Amino acid sequence: MPRPSQPEPAPSPRLRATPEKTRPSIFWVLAALAVPPMNLATRYRIEGAEKMPREGAFVLAPNHYSEIDPVVMGHAVWRLGRAPRFLAKAGLFRVPVVGWLLRRSGQIPVERAGTVRGSEPLRAANELVEKGRLVIVYPEGSLTRDPELWPMRGKTGAVRIALEQGIPVVPVAHWGTQQLMGRYSKKISVFPRKTVRIKFGEPVDLSAFRGRALDSGTLTEATGVVMDAITALLEDLRGEKAPEQRWDPKINNQKETGRFE
Repeated sequence: MPRPSQPEPAPSPRLRATPEKTRPSIFWVLAALAVPPMNLATRYRIEGAEKMPREGAFVLAPNHYSEIDPVVMGHAVWRLGRAPRFLAKAGLFRVPVVGWLLRRSGQIPVERAGTVRGSEPLRAANELVEKGRLVIVYPEGSLTRDPELWPMRGKTGAVRIALEQGIPVVPVAHWGTQQLMGRYSKKISVFPRKTVRIKFGEPVDLSAFRGRALDSGTLTEATGVVMDAITALLEDLRGEKAPEQRWDPKINNQKETGRFE
């Protein structure tokens, strides 16, 4: 059932920039390309910005239902003073110019969406910890298949990095990017300007899993805890309750990746 409507929060002020944002880097080039059009197309209403660590390494785990989600989340993180890095499809690194920008900005290639395999992700994760950076990992691995855009079953990449490296997972949910670009749409709707609401949560308590063997059972259970936290944040933003059973593509005879509609 829909919850009573909540008053819309005031626009979140930009937080003081951290050195990783103010120090000259390739991110200045990316920001020059992306920030002006995003400011034209979107306005942000951000809750819980103070819960995003101002320094140190951590995994930021958002929900995912639009192809433009990474641009929106990267823009929001940049506004809040930190430089965003993502797990990105390895194929993108082979695209001229795009691949160069991804490598120079410290993005992490993975061979399949939502997985953390091979030496490159592990090396990059070690570097994140050493340099105190954040990485944005979409636990769902691809756009949700849920008909109502609720988070679906998660994959284990986010918690694997967090547990292997001993860093926190911060859940975050957003709502409104589907008005900017619908699921699987290739068209951006710029006018009228869209409002995107974002809510950060407290770091997920994964203490029960630390010290355990990181087998599939442990990782799957820990991922479920993270997905619960993301879903609860999205419930608050939407003012309604998510389905009790999280959507599972396998149960619904759907492919794990790619368009299904």
